[in-house]
Amino acid sequence: MTVSELKLWEELRSNKMGFRFKAQHPMIYYIADFYCFLLRLVIEIDGPIHEFQKEKDAIRSQKIELSGNKVIRFTNDEVLNHLNDVVNRIKEVVEKIKQQ
Repeated sequence: MTVSELKLWEELRSNKMGFRFKAQHPMIYYIADFYCFLLRLVIEIDGPIHEFQKEKDAIRSQKIELSGNKVIRFTNDEVLNHLNDVVNRIKEVVEKIKQQ
């Protein structure tokens, strides 16, 4: 795990969000940084390499969403420097999914 993934993992682990997330969860075509089965929610943290593969990431996110999952993406910078904002965004998404 990267430093940013470890930092976010501390916020997601042990049902702190009210739902269990798995780290480094295998999906059909790749490994998701974090996944919640009950919510069908994938959380991705994009490092510097992702600046050069935005189209590829968009296609991957689209495939995941077509399979009935929701994807949220954050950058390393967002997680490392604005963790509270990231956590609040995840909570917002979790609440929206719960209401569906």
